[in-house]
Amino acid sequence: MGKQAAEHGMLEFRNVSKSFWTGTQRKVILDRVSFRVELGHSLGILAPNGTGKTTLINMMAGLEKPDEGEIVRACNISFPLGFMGGVVGKISALENSRYIARLYGLDPDYVESFCRWLCNLGEYFDQPLGTYSSGMRARFSFALMLALEFDIYLIDEGMPSSTDVDFNRKAGDVLRERLRTTTIVIVSHQAETLEKFARSAAVLLDGQLHMFDTLEEAKRLYDYETQG
Repeated sequence: MGKQAAEHGMLEFRNVSKSFWTGTQRKVILDRVSFRVELGHSLGILAPNGTGKTTLINMMAGLEKPDEGEIVRACNISFPLGFMGGVVGKISALENSRYIARLYGLDPDYVESFCRWLCNLGEYFDQPLGTYSSGMRARFSFALMLALEFDIYLIDEGMPSSTDVDFNRKAGDVLRERLRTTTIVIVSHQAETLEKFARSAAVLLDGQLHMFDTLEEAKRLYDYETQG
């Protein structure tokens, strides 16, 4: 009972290692890394490009397995923002939103109308996703993620790259509102991206995750290592 209670509502990496080979070189993403994200404590992770940001996020989401160690996912964790694995290109946003709502045991009418309102895609909402531009797809996947109301949201590199001003404003408002009650883990190579979302921060360098209480401290190490 005690162990379960202690594990309630968090994401934890326990001695996790992950590496892969690129050609003849072994690239180490994580080397026996342990950390935990408690609900209510959003975390920003600063990681230079090419250090395995996406791999880290995918491991949190359960899409990739660690080579060693254990990942405890004791709450409802989103798919990574921008991850389109769950949606089907041949069918419309309307059908996708209803299908995914049922997959997560939610009301399809609610998920459909929320996505329709937020995406603001007009008649495209009823067209196959395969016909969308990347910006439209990003808007749809982001709307879907917000509609599903997770405990922890995983965001790789900040907001979707949408140039639609109305969407960006509405999505930003919803996200800020959500921030009061949910937890965000955001990985980026820019400290500015993290400022809006996270108070505590970590830096991913050479297979290690350096945890800090403040973004300011994390930024100091990051700037020193990446610009020095």
